Amino acid sequence: MKAYRKDKSVFVKIFDYSTNIVALPLGFDFNRIMDDKDLEILKLLQKNARMTADAMSAQVGLSSPAVQKRVKRLRETGVIENEIAVLSPSKLGREMIVIVEVVLERESRMHLDAFKQSMRNAPAVQQCYYATGEADFILIVVTSGIKEYEEFTQMYFFDESNVSRFTSSVVMDPVKVSLDVL
Repeated sequence: MKAYRKDKSVFVKIFDYSTNIVALPLGFDFNRIMDDKDLEILKLLQKNARMTADAMSAQVGLSSPAVQKRVKRLRETGVIENEIAVLSPSKLGREMIVIVEVVLERESRMHLDAFKQSMRNAPAVQQCYYATGEADFILIVVTSGIKEYEEFTQMYFFDESNVSRFTSSVVMDPVKVSLDVL
């Protein structure tokens, strides 16, 4: 985000994935521009991003063009960040999920940024959180099995001098897996 002045007011430039620019006042509360219909649409899209505007319109009580307009605005303002496909780990042979807590030796900005970049580039890392508490980072790692996980730890933890220690918890049953916000 980048702030700029226009007619003695401060605005923020917000870039979306299609490089459209939306200018809103600095500190603008996105919740003010969303109503109950927007939230209903978001809940539907959160469950099925391929749902058509016609199908949504029947469920939220708006016309199809009105739904399309709202979805477009929600994308442009960044409320909808991305629309993805959720893949089946078991059908792709990636059934081992490991929750890993990582403690770094040094926590300078340079070391933190280097570790973050390393985790962004690691294909097995599904999620990475810089966190408070005992661990500096909490990872969700998905592999085909223990051998691949061992190779992952060798490459990213044992060969990395800044990793002080890590603990691994293998998931026995993924009781709930969701990216739902609403």
